[in-house]
Amino acid sequence: MAGTKQFDEDEVLDRALLLFWRRGFGATSMQDVAQATGVLRGSLYHAYGDKQALFLRVFGRYRTRYLDSLREALAAPTAEEALRRYLRLAIDMVTAVDDDEVTRGCLTTKTATDETAMDDAIRAALRGLLDDVQQALTERLGQPDAAGRLALPPAAAARLVTTTTRGMVVLERVYRDVAQLEAVADDLLRLMFPG
Repeated sequence: MAGTKQFDEDEVLDRALLLFWRRGFGATSMQDVAQATGVLRGSLYHAYGDKQALFLRVFGRYRTRYLDSLREALAAPTAEEALRRYLRLAIDMVTAVDDDEVTRGCLTTKTATDETAMDDAIRAALRGLLDDVQQALTERLGQPDAAGRLALPPAAAARLVTTTTRGMVVLERVYRDVAQLEAVADDLLRLMFPG
């Protein structure tokens, strides 16, 4: 039937997400997406528009999943444990390997450092995710169980955690050393919750 997608959209979007995550926005062409998904390039253009539109669509899926995982981590009974779980999640995500045994890193950071990707629409999508992360962290670190224990005001602590996790992505890319990332997480926890 004309105008009807002839493919499993969830599967196509998940495969496109993994491709953008692995290769980055600039290094991924619509032909690459077509090969990875088994969907003709013309069908992809018809269904999603251009590469940027497709990226924004798959980034929306990534954002939803990331925020769901973040909220699950932050549901820990104490603020310190919530932050510990979030830092573990961040480490696990940037060190996860794909089928080729290559770490994917962080889609947000990879995209933010790709000059070919940084137009207003993509910048807004990235900013939206980072703002959501900081807001969720601020809310959790502002709960009564953190009062008197947290070394910084909740919003400042959330900003520092977000910045540190982005830096951990760079360390992973350069050193490929999980122990180093875990040491950074431990140091951050000691700074946030002294004594």
